[in-house]
Amino acid sequence: MLRALSIRDFVIVDRLELEFPPGFTVLTGETGAGKSILIDALALVLGARADALVVRQGAERAEVTAEFDVAALKPAKKLLEKQTLTEEGDVCLIRRVIDAGGRSRAFINGTAVTATQLRELGEMLVDIHGQHQHQSLTRATVQRELVDAFGKLEALAAKVAELHRDWRDKAERRRAFESNAAAYMAERERLEWQVNDLAQLEFKAEEWPELVAEHSRLAHAASLIEAAEFGMETLSDGENASLAQVNGVISRLKNLLDYDPKLKDVLDVLEPAQVQLQEAVYSLRHYQQRLDLDPKRLREAELRMEAIHGAARKYRTEPELLPELLDKARARLAELSLAGDAAALRKLEDAARAACVVEAIKLSAGRKKAAAQLAEKVTAAMQNLAMGGGVFEVALRVLEEPAAHGLEDVEFQVAAHKGMTPQPLGKVASGGELSRISLAIQTITSQVAQVPTLIFDEVDAGIGGRVAEIVGKLIRDLGRKHQVMCITHLPQVAACGDQQWQVAKSTANGKVASKVTVLDKKARVEEIARMLGGVKITDTTRKAAAEMLDIK
Repeated sequence: MLRALSIRDFVIVDRLELEFPPGFTVLTGETGAGKSILIDALALVLGARADALVVRQGAERAEVTAEFDVAALKPAKKLLEKQTLTEEGDVCLIRRVIDAGGRSRAFINGTAVTATQLRELGEMLVDIHGQHQHQSLTRATVQRELVDAFGKLEALAAKVAELHRDWRDKAERRRAFESNAAAYMAERERLEWQVNDLAQLEFKAEEWPELVAEHSRLAHAASLIEAAEFGMETLSDGENASLAQVNGVISRLKNLLDYDPKLKDVLDVLEPAQVQLQEAVYSLRHYQQRLDLDPKRLREAELRMEAIHGAARKYRTEPELLPELLDKARARLAELSLAGDAAALRKLEDAARAACVVEAIKLSAGRKKAAAQLAEKVTAAMQNLAMGGGVFEVALRVLEEPAAHGLEDVEFQVAAHKGMTPQPLGKVASGGELSRISLAIQTITSQVAQVPTLIFDEVDAGIGGRVAEIVGKLIRDLGRKHQVMCITHLPQVAACGDQQWQVAKSTANGKVASKVTVLDKKARVEEIARMLGGVKITDTTRKAAAEMLDIK
């Protein structure tokens, strides 16, 4: 639910802080006072396209902040958690800033996000029905999406679309093979030869550094043996060996330690050196024992390195990358082995089509049920919207071939009056009828919507009198389950609201500003009277307004 909206320097709004209650809130006011600007500001903070023109004249930037309670909105909370945008508690704070140059920045709970992320979250928080939305109701795509939303079939429809894409991809793959069979076979033969060639080498990446080290050791074995012998001679085996001389120095100093204890500092340095030299002698002796001149093994290592280098040059890569090249060649060969079998490709294509059809049949069954229920409810609503005897139908036209949206096209048909044959909605409904049917569909589909906040922006245009009162009651009924806001010029609709806000425009210091006032009972009577009677408000219009508001 929308808790609060803060607007700064947006179009003609200077500063505005609004707290939103639950139930049905009506926004009224003179034409041009800025009622729709509030909706535009909310749409902006929920991801609508930004424009420098929304920045109030003379201001550096426009800023809109909306606070939502998402405690009961599991999809929204899950999305926030997935994108690491959660905040302590169940509050979601969304902020949008547009500077005078048109640059836009957006934040969710203090973290910078994209407009796409805003829209994805916004679709879960608020549903805005614009006054010209009925114009889109004539499009087949919109009609199908409405039926799916009413029947809660969006997830199944998305699954069908995904399966359809998989089927079309496999069909394209099969067609590509049939068109390029010769090229596939040539590539397959080349890869088979390459795989066999590299497999015979039996080379693994970890072998290479070990082989290089071994070859280096064998190639320089004579020098290594000579160096080891020299080290042994110098350190311990020669007449003037270092270790013997160090031992002699230590022994002599120890004998003199009683005469001068300061020699202990020297001994503390020499004794570790003596240990280190002894360890070096042991290590050299062990190393020397393992060294051996092995011309045969050296030749084997050289031949192995030549084979590996030869393969690397052949395939224009580094020796250590040859195993990776073999893996890639095998993977591609596996693909081509499958792609090289037209029958196998056809089998995969048929299986993908069958999987798509299975889910599409489920979708069709759901649409058939939803279409009947929606048609019944809209037809019932039409009887009270100055279209007595009218009929609304949802036709499902079966397609010859499954499509991404399923096995049928959806078409809204209407007979506005008794005795008429239902025809496509856009062809037979007048502007006023289309607006009323649109409103009926919007209110009915919204009853099953998961979005907690619904906004109607002058969707009641073109109606009046008894029909307007019915429309108001329809929207008021929605307010018992959802948080609903409605911008209206009709007193009959305004009187149905649980609370009423008046939007007014004023001029100060040569600048136009819009403000919102929460009306009490007395002020509501005056506002409804203004809507009834125009410029001059009489006691009669006030009495009528009080009667509409059921105020004694």
